[in-house]
Amino acid sequence: MKTLFILNDAPYGTEKAYNAFRMAMALQKEHPSVEVLIFLMADAVTCALPNQSTPQGYYNIERMLKAVLHKGGQVKTCGTCADARGIRDLPLMDGIEHSTMSQLTQWTVEADKVLTF
Repeated sequence: MKTLFILNDAPYGTEKAYNAFRMAMALQKEHPSVEVLIFLMADAVTCALPNQSTPQGYYNIERMLKAVLHKGGQVKTCGTCADARGIRDLPLMDGIEHSTMSQLTQWTVEADKVLTF
């Protein structure tokens, strides 16, 4: 089974990204046979930037994404969204790459469940 998570919000400011990654991590832990796909769009593309610094005791999206990747999850960002935010040339976390709407449509067709945050 494949579960696709589509995120639209920035990593901080709301808890949508946090909750999406919490769910993805729980899914991987409790149902290891499920393939987790994450597509970052709009302001969520900034979730993929490395070297995030958060105050002690607060969640860190970079650590959460690394946990998802470590368990075999796939993460891609919308290249057009990255271009619009002027971050296309910034390095992304290891294991994440810019992608296309075509890739998102392919993942959507192949997914058994699609969740949006």
